[in-house]
Amino acid sequence: MSALEDRLHDALTGVGDSRAPAPDLFARVVDGIEHDRHRRRRVRLLGASWVVGLALATTLVLTLTPRGERGLEMPWWVLEVATNLVLLGIALWLGPFIKRFGRAYAADVFHDNPLTGKSYIVLTDIVYYLIFAAYILFSLHVAPQGEWKNDITERVTAEQVTFELSRLGGILLVIGILHGVNIVLMPVLGRLFSLNRRLPERSH
Repeated sequence: MSALEDRLHDALTGVGDSRAPAPDLFARVVDGIEHDRHRRRRVRLLGASWVVGLALATTLVLTLTPRGERGLEMPWWVLEVATNLVLLGIALWLGPFIKRFGRAYAADVFHDNPLTGKSYIVLTDIVYYLIFAAYILFSLHVAPQGEWKNDITERVTAEQVTFELSRLGGILLVIGILHGVNIVLMPVLGRLFSLNRRLPERSH
């Protein structure tokens, strides 16, 4: 047989392989399985929490909202408070949820200086939450508006519903833009940080 065939034969049969498995291989496999189990459990718990929260919110709205001849007559502030709670939930849940999938990407970008990468991620999280808080406060209303056509009746109207839906779409757009800019900007910063670290080493 040729040298290539010999190498293939040895690789497939295990001949000449003197490498011993790592002593902690079994422990790492067990830890990986346990980590996956905990992750699936957290996902199921989070999904169940969202379902229970939506069911509870729907029940409270249907039972506490006064009824008139035309059906439910929800006060304007109930929809405003509910929208603000949903905005807070989206800001506190969706951001970390997206970041969880980007950890491997960030680790690959900042592989030369992982401490800088961790600090960068923490700082971006702070910036995100400041922007989310500012967005919610800027779009918050404490009184019915004339353009909602409920400044006299103080009931929810179609105009207010449209405004609140635009607030929900706006925060999703802000989150998408911020993470999109971060995806594009992170490799550039990682490259710059790597160059700054290598320049002092070359000067020595």
